[in-house]
Amino acid sequence: MRLRKVCFAIGLSLLLVLGMTVESPAKMKLHGQDLAAGDGIATGKTGMVVTAHPLASKVGADVLRNGGNAVDAAVAIQFALNVVEPMMSGIGGGGFMMVYDADRSQVSIVDSRERAPMAAHPRMFLDENGKEIPFSVRAHEGYAVGVPGTLKGLDVALNRWGTRPLEELIDPAIRLAEKGVRVNRTLARSIAENQEWLSRTAARDLFVPDGKPLQEGDWLVQRDLARTFRLIKARGIDAFYGGPIGKALVKEVNKRNGAMELSDLARYEVTIDKPLWGSLNGVKVAIMPPPSSGGVAVLHILKLLERVDAKDVDLRSAEKYHLFTEAMHLAYADRAAYLGDPEFVDVPIKGMLDSRYIAERAALINREQANKDVKPGDPWKYEKEKGMRSDVWEDQESGQTTHFTVADRWGNLVSYTTTIEQEFGTGIMVPGYGFFLNNELTDFDAKPGGPNEVRPNKRPRSSMTPTIIFRNGKPLMTVGSPGGATIIASVYQVIFNKLSKGLDLKQAIEEPRIYSSRYPTIRWEKGVPDQAREALTRMGHRFESEPTEIGNVNAIWIDWGKKRYYGAGDSSRDSTAIGLNR
Repeated sequence: MRLRKVCFAIGLSLLLVLGMTVESPAKMKLHGQDLAAGDGIATGKTGMVVTAHPLASKVGADVLRNGGNAVDAAVAIQFALNVVEPMMSGIGGGGFMMVYDADRSQVSIVDSRERAPMAAHPRMFLDENGKEIPFSVRAHEGYAVGVPGTLKGLDVALNRWGTRPLEELIDPAIRLAEKGVRVNRTLARSIAENQEWLSRTAARDLFVPDGKPLQEGDWLVQRDLARTFRLIKARGIDAFYGGPIGKALVKEVNKRNGAMELSDLARYEVTIDKPLWGSLNGVKVAIMPPPSSGGVAVLHILKLLERVDAKDVDLRSAEKYHLFTEAMHLAYADRAAYLGDPEFVDVPIKGMLDSRYIAERAALINREQANKDVKPGDPWKYEKEKGMRSDVWEDQESGQTTHFTVADRWGNLVSYTTTIEQEFGTGIMVPGYGFFLNNELTDFDAKPGGPNEVRPNKRPRSSMTPTIIFRNGKPLMTVGSPGGATIIASVYQVIFNKLSKGLDLKQAIEEPRIYSSRYPTIRWEKGVPDQAREALTRMGHRFESEPTEIGNVNAIWIDWGKKRYYGAGDSSRDSTAIGLNR
């Protein structure tokens, strides 16, 4: 099992068993709640929250306990995560919130993906000689910053489904920012790995004081961020999209070689979208449509695995890992060739999921050896009209991100993946306002000409894949993960583990994962058997020399017979599930 137990998480569980409250950066009163941190499954009758940080989970659980619904809790959680996981998400980024409205039995998506400013153009990531600017350079410049959508998305979701005002839901985050939080292992590692970039911006004094990165256990107080949240509380989101926060944001972007105007912020709008639906093994899957590539890729892979009867092979066998790898190569090839923002390009979704096309692609999988020359297929022949295909293949989407999920007493659900792209985004903090700016525009292809080329007001292709699965018309499971392009791998493998192999929720999450977008290299987690890796090497695959963590899956399982929610989080971070029982 891929279990990385955390002392703090174990301590929380022990204190809960002893019936004690928990003293940490904030008092965590857990009476009447069931908490699982790191290595367990939480159970709830009236609600469930699963996030990557115990304090964020506590904030969401408090909202539910005080009568708020799942969307209210999600809004409060996002603000809290901006404080406790400042490197993963926040008001300087964007995301996809999937909402299940139990009253209407309806799934909707709030798409707050960042957009390119109006000054953006297809050649903006090329130098004067027409060569690509190195990713390590362009990822930290002002021109990598997309127009943020998170705050607008929260406001739209709250106005449509919420029951509590934003000024109430932002309060817990203000308190956390003002009083401070302990730096956990994930944040400490992230600061250490990114101190070079943080030291070049306003983030230096906060995260690398006196040239020394904050360590695990240090106290982090974010007064500027607290003031920013107080300004939003007092003046609403206009303080960001046209007021002083936005003006400071634009000034900093342009100071660092960007080209953004206040009008770009004022112009920004979220979209409310319908999910992409797929059928698998007797369930229906509500998943992300473009501009995310995640939904179609996850469904494509799962349909390929269904076609080759992958459910019948042993869980830790070489054959399973081989089939997973080959299916990923086929799906990622099509992803690179065809996926982009549907406001700008046609995407052959129906063709890519057509049973005839799935059969055609599955026939390319040789069970005995690696396919060394995987190319995109032609799903357009299963569509009414033919559209664009790209020969550009870039695999630079390496963001971290965060995913969380909420269920309430009325049966409403939220599955929300939110991001500033890489850890700390560009590394650029808005001076005096305490939040980081995304580098989301690096998700566009640097080379022009394909469906994912840069255009003004266009959304870059994403892999974020918040998902809700249904059986017999009722929600069964929520799932999602951070991890850039690896999100697709994490989500489909957990779904496969749970639905096809029958693992319990925690086992499905912790089962070691692999990731490979193209031949020959495979990224792998600790726990993949040596014998399996040796067998795949003989088939022609190549494994990275050391294991690495892939994703951070958080999920909820719903048992309608027992009227219970079950929540579990990935031990790759301090994921914490809290179930409400009254």
